[in-house]
Amino acid sequence: MRYAVATDRDYAAVSGHAGQSRRWLVYDIEPGSGADPREIRRVELEKQQVFHHFKDGGPHPLEDVQVVIAANSGEGFVRRMQKRGIEAVMTAESDPVKAVTDHAAQHLAPAKPRPIMGLVCKVRDLFSEH
Repeated sequence: MRYAVATDRDYAAVSGHAGQSRRWLVYDIEPGSGADPREIRRVELEKQQVFHHFKDGGPHPLEDVQVVIAANSGEGFVRRMQKRGIEAVMTAESDPVKAVTDHAAQHLAPAKPRPIMGLVCKVRDLFSEH
């Protein structure tokens, strides 16, 4: 199974807002195998490829993943991922490898509640094209 994890500038920690993230780590892992995830590549999206700006319908550098992981996202991002057949997962886990490993083992820590950020995401979704 292939995962894309939204990361910070130096690819060291899980970050969010998923729809605005430019840097992603892509991993491959067999769920339930107990194996460590294998990093496939690092992706730095161009501005027009960032999911908040990306026009659905064309190919995307992360289209080969089945799961995306980030610290937070808006409902619009989750819907867009679902349309592409990608599961969007939010977590409080900051280590990208641990986040992938934990999700594959079905015990990933859920995202921390962020009521203010949730409200900001909802407002953004109202005015975005997706």
